[in-house]
Amino acid sequence: MAQESQQLRRMIFDELTKIVDPEINVSIMELELIDNIDINGSDVKIDLHLTSPFCPAIFGFKIAQDVHDNLLKIDGIDDVKLNVSNHFMAEAINNQVNASKNPKKH
Repeated sequence: MAQESQQLRRMIFDELTKIVDPEINVSIMELELIDNIDINGSDVKIDLHLTSPFCPAIFGFKIAQDVHDNLLKIDGIDDVKLNVSNHFMAEAINNQVNASKNPKKH
């Protein structure tokens, strides 16, 4: 079980590394925007902050949606919840992204 969890965590990190901030074209992992990753079975919760509290909302939505959608592509993950913090549109971003459907369930 620990091996599976470790492998899943590695796949999550690999997927997060592919996501870039569209404004500056740098990986969100390199920018250290991920604050916490909580894996509970097939459910993943990601806490992240954006590059600044007032970075353009369109980029905040894009980053959050990319995290959500990319992680759902990983076998073994059925649900992804995001908690964006420290941004003027955090609540709207969280509400929209977390309401997104899992394409594997439809």
